[in-house]
This record gives sequence, C-alpha cells and structure tokens, in this order.
Amino acid sequence: MTSLTARIADAVAAIPAGQWDACAGTANPFLSHGFLAALEQSGSVGGRSGWQPIPIVVDGDDGLPAAIAPAYAKTHSQGEYVFDHAWADAWERAGGSYYPKLQVAVPFTPVPGPRLLLRDAAAAPALIAALEAVTDRHRLSSAHATFVAPDQVAAFEAAGWLVREGTQFHWRNDGYATFDDFLAALSSRKRKAIRRERAAAVEGLTIRHLTGAEIGTREWDAFWTFYQDTGSRKWGQPYLTRAFFPLLGAALGERVLLILAERDGVPIAGALNLIGEQALYGRYWGCTQDVPFLHFELCYYQAIDAAIARGLATVEAGAQGEHKLARGYVPVPTWSAHYIPDAGFRRAVADFLTRERAAVEADQEFMDAMTPFKRG
Repeated sequence: MTSLTARIADAVAAIPAGQWDACAGTANPFLSHGFLAALEQSGSVGGRSGWQPIPIVVDGDDGLPAAIAPAYAKTHSQGEYVFDHAWADAWERAGGSYYPKLQVAVPFTPVPGPRLLLRDAAAAPALIAALEAVTDRHRLSSAHATFVAPDQVAAFEAAGWLVREGTQFHWRNDGYATFDDFLAALSSRKRKAIRRERAAAVEGLTIRHLTGAEIGTREWDAFWTFYQDTGSRKWGQPYLTRAFFPLLGAALGERVLLILAERDGVPIAGALNLIGEQALYGRYWGCTQDVPFLHFELCYYQAIDAAIARGLATVEAGAQGEHKLARGYVPVPTWSAHYIPDAGFRRAVADFLTRERAAVEADQEFMDAMTPFKRG
C-alpha cells in the first residue's frame, strides 16, 4: 500500500455495509455495520444524544476503506463506562473546554474489541494519526479509545497515547460439556450455593431462549419494559430507543439471544445477549417482578448454559460487578487509550494513571484469590 487518504464520513450508515464489515470482521457483533447503523437509524445516537457519529476512514490505493475508527464527537461523558469526569472537571477549572471530545468506542457498550478496524493491518498507524489530526485541527481537548482489544494496545502506546487499565469479570469455558461440569470445578460450598440460587430463581417460572425470528413484537415490547425500568434506575433515562431493538433483531438475526422468564405465559424478566464467534456478550436486563436470584439466573447462569451449548470460550457480562466473582466469573484487565495534546494536562493525567494502575492491579490480585474455584 503506497497511498493512504483519511476522511470523516457522515455516519456509519453512509459507508456501504460490505466495506465496513470488510474492516470490522465478524468476530464481534457490536462492531458490525448492522449494530452501529441501528443505533443511528433508531435515534439512539446522533441528534441531541451527545453522540455524533463521525467515523474516520483511511482509504487505500483501491479507493476502498483500508481502516476505520468508530468515532463520535461527544458533548458529555455518559454511556462510556470508562470514567473521565474528574479529568473534565480539572480541565474546565483550568479554563479549558473539555467537550466536545473525540470518542472511539461502541456507544453504551463496555465490550472489549478492536477500535482500529483494519482491512489492512499496515494502515493502523495512519488511522491513529488521523484520529490525532482530527483532535488537533478541531482543537478538541482529547481523544479516547475505550475498551480496546488487548492486541491493539501496543499500537496506541507506540503512538504515544496514554493507556488506562480497568477490570471486568468474564466467565471462561474450560472445556465444560455441561453446567454441572463447571460446578464440579468449584469448591463444595460455592457449588451448593449456586444450586440453591438457581432452584429458588426459577421456581414457578419458565425460561425461554429466543433467537432470530423467534423474537417478535410481543417479546420486544416486554423487553422494552424491562429495559426502561433498569435504565431509569441506573442512568435516569434509557440510552436506547424503542426503535433500536427490532432494528437490532433484523440486522443481526441469529446473533441475538433473548432470555425470558415467564410466569403463567407472561414475561416478567429478560436478559439480552449478543453471540460472537468466541464469546457470549450479556448486555441488558430488567424485570417487572422482584424474584430473588433471578438476575443472577438470567444474566449469569443461563448465559453460561448458552455459551456451553454453543462451544463459546467466554461469557462477558458487562461492566463492574464484584458479585460476579462468587458465580464463577473471574477478573480480567481492560484497556483504554487517551490522546491529550496539551502537555501540562497530559502530565497530570499520566501521573494519575500511574497511581491508578497500581491500585487496579492490586485489586485484581486480591480478587483472583477470591474466586470460587478449587485450590491446589
């Protein structure tokens, strides 16, 4: 490749799906053209949402995208799950304008994955340079790539971006053929506790796993009610619109897994998952009846069942949640990368990140010792 040209596209939907997916690949459904375009078409991003799509594209010699960054101009720090509110406050107190900033991410989705979508791996430095150029030319305070796939962290570090470490909890499939095989790897006390939780959670209920065309208007209406309840309690208002969910179902089909709990044929709770090539991704949950342990059953144990049945290597159940430890989910590091043009601001953030990383890694070491698996 001898000639590269960078540009800003108007939206994900403005890029042909085939060209986008040739860069994004098929492993992670959140990076697919279908998922990201559904966010735009449903009004979940764009407009007054504070997420303005500005995908940055590097075209190759053939005139087709060689690399794409799923980028957004952000006017707030909501829906990111890597918290920089203190950075914004500090910069504003110093007389700067932190917003808008450049965010390279999947909106509302704390799922690790590539943030440099590469048809040609050689285009990675050019794409990072394009992100920096957009930040500099538009006098933005900063650029942030969040939940970066581990194998892309080095590319950002090589370009001089600051790297931040965080923690999530993932379940790992150690060749289990059944849920009981997984339980056999746990200590006796934890094994018994999980069995009690599962029995109590499903008493009097029917659990259904639905994919593709099995998810119709009735099911999406029920899930929308669940999602609104959870969203209003966590964020004040839900990030996603009602229109997003059928668009998601139409775009991703069998890669969407909706797990419903029904009482007498009426859905009372649900958990929405997406199916990747190696992982099951748990995303949203909600309920209309408070049933002890049902959250754990639908979001964690049923997800493990689904992953084992499909031969998937991991379950990624979203951000935070130390309560996942007792249920067989283990701490894993996550990564973000940050470009800060102002030298003084950069030094202050770099100092903070050094101290923060020491604390994060100490917590991870402590939590590793708290997992429920048998020792020795």
